[in-house]
Amino acid sequence: METIRGKTSLDMDLDQLRARIANHNRIILDLGTGDGKFAFNLADNFPGHFVIGVDSCRENLRGYSRASLPNLLYVIASAQSLPDELTGLVSQVTINFPWGSLLESLLKDDARLMLGLESIMGSGARLEVRLNGGALSEAGWTLEDGAERVRENLSRAGWLIRKSETMDSTSLRNFPSTWAKRLAFGRDPHALMLKCARL
Repeated sequence: METIRGKTSLDMDLDQLRARIANHNRIILDLGTGDGKFAFNLADNFPGHFVIGVDSCRENLRGYSRASLPNLLYVIASAQSLPDELTGLVSQVTINFPWGSLLESLLKDDARLMLGLESIMGSGARLEVRLNGGALSEAGWTLEDGAERVRENLSRAGWLIRKSETMDSTSLRNFPSTWAKRLAFGRDPHALMLKCARL
């Protein structure tokens, strides 16, 4: 599994990962973490949790991956090919404002993504997905129709949608991610959050 710290790339095996996550009560994975701000914020505010930010673009991660928090790790991987080292370890996955291939996989019920999520989740796992109107519009969907398609695909993959709520510009401004701030002041400051649990 390839990890990153600043400009340095390091391989980490399962034993090394288990040593890092030992004594943490929850393992949270932020998929498509972007610049890693959300993952950093979680790790900084919840030292009992171990937070893993995953993204395929190493350049975006160079800033926040320099942080020396003991409960924070950044991994270079695509959402459709998650590392085997994560199998069965994750308590919660967050997907915040996906676009590009990650959003496409959610909309198209991509088996690689859905099976990958299933493989990394431990028992009682939770999933949070936040979808934004602008990205869905670029993909040819309204926020409502795109969210409904993602809902259907997650349900088919064995997820129970426990909660669905809209996010306006105020809630986006208060959400601790770089992208949320951009959305809050953009042309379409609306998003929708889905909270899911395994059936």
